[in-house]
Amino acid sequence: MSEQENDQTQQRRRNLAEIMEMGHAAYPHRFGQTHPITELVERYQALAGKREEAEMASINEQLREAEGGKILLAGRIMTIRTMGKAAFAHLTDGRHRLQIYMRRNDIGDDGWALYQRLDLGDWIGVEGYLFVTKTGELSLHVTRLEFLTKALLPMPDKYHGVQEKEIRYRQRYVDLIASGSVAERLPDELTSREVFERRAAVIREIRHFFDERGYIEVETPMLSPLATGAAARPFVTHHHALDITLYARIAPELYLKRLVVGGFDKVYEINRNFRNEGISYKHNPEFTMLEWYQAYSDYNDLIRLTQEMITTLVDKVCGTRQIVYREHVIDFNHWRRMTMREAVIEYWPDEGTRPTPEGLMDRAQLEEAAAAIDLSFDPRLNDGQLLGAIFESVAEPHLVHPTFITEFPTDLSPLSKQKVDDPRFVDRFELYIANMEVANAFSELNDPAEQRRRFEEQASQRDKGDEEAMVLDEDYLRALSYGMPPTAGEGVGIDRLVMILTNQHSIRDVILFPHMRPETKV
Repeated sequence: MSEQENDQTQQRRRNLAEIMEMGHAAYPHRFGQTHPITELVERYQALAGKREEAEMASINEQLREAEGGKILLAGRIMTIRTMGKAAFAHLTDGRHRLQIYMRRNDIGDDGWALYQRLDLGDWIGVEGYLFVTKTGELSLHVTRLEFLTKALLPMPDKYHGVQEKEIRYRQRYVDLIASGSVAERLPDELTSREVFERRAAVIREIRHFFDERGYIEVETPMLSPLATGAAARPFVTHHHALDITLYARIAPELYLKRLVVGGFDKVYEINRNFRNEGISYKHNPEFTMLEWYQAYSDYNDLIRLTQEMITTLVDKVCGTRQIVYREHVIDFNHWRRMTMREAVIEYWPDEGTRPTPEGLMDRAQLEEAAAAIDLSFDPRLNDGQLLGAIFESVAEPHLVHPTFITEFPTDLSPLSKQKVDDPRFVDRFELYIANMEVANAFSELNDPAEQRRRFEEQASQRDKGDEEAMVLDEDYLRALSYGMPPTAGEGVGIDRLVMILTNQHSIRDVILFPHMRPETKV
């Protein structure tokens, strides 16, 4: 007996064999559905509810003729109950459930024999007409029953959904089946299906937002001869026909900026990126980014556009700007802005050791600050990298509400323009919400000589052992040499944004098929 074979599965196989012996196809090619379950429920649910007998009779007379008096629908069986020669069941299309009512006299002996061999999880098609039961439930009175597919494995617990995360992530189909009929949940809790429907709505609204502002959606390579566009460890593969090494895209940035050089002054891409790094509640090796670039702008323009875009998404997708996330209520009516050094100073845990702004750019004082908060760090980190590590330790855990962090060290920003009045820093921001970096943007460096110098500095860091340092891209430098106008660009992590807007505590809960270790069998 196989791992999944047991008394239930054996009975299901016997039922399928008997259904086939009755002359039904085991896997029919199609069913002529006239109405999805969700459409019927949303259209007629207002007529449900217990009423006086006369009013109920009038409603049922109206429903009897609804949709021409002939409705064909299909769905998965989620509940089933037999009472003599009649039966009730619930079908679901994954979003809504609808009760069906069957009588032997209506569907005939053959139909009744088929019904008796159905199991929870089977797919069936039915024909009939709508009515409301005495208990006030919208239902379909079945006049014809058709078999569509047998579920050979038993269904998950329909009342609580799939609670075991291992199963939820590995077998998302099981998770979605269960979420289609969850009966017990908190008032504001979303089912898995609702989470992914909201994710789809977020992406749809992002496209609408940029399309109506004159941006062009583009596609750039997912396999590249250079691992460029961000500081990250890439996935590596080999193309045999060309006999070259290729890298899965870590960011589309340099390709998108090539398009600005070519004359596209507003471009965006909703892209998949791949980074061969650790996995955590907010990191997955494959993730989705929104990235856009606009000419004749700087990072201040993108701060305004980012706030407008996200509040628009919140309004349209969630219907409120007060978003519950974990134990917090994030208010998207209130946005903050502070420099990286200001954030470190504001959230410094000890008044007696709090550093000064200038101290946070002096090597000796940076090391003293790191020691004061017991921060262990690689001594090979340069000053900007050390400040970044201190910021992540001290300030990031406090950035719950939308906060733009600006004035990043030049050492941390090899593609950003330096500030006019202080070249130690660049015109860049990161947006933090719910203690997570959600967006990263800057005024793009468009000086090819300075960009070469920054690339060479990155190469030096790579030679010292930094596997995430950028590589030098000669073609990108050539593109810059043709001239790129003043440009600002930004990347937004869609997975993290969806986490916040659906109150999901792991990135795996908003990715349909997250990466996991191979499944092991005992």
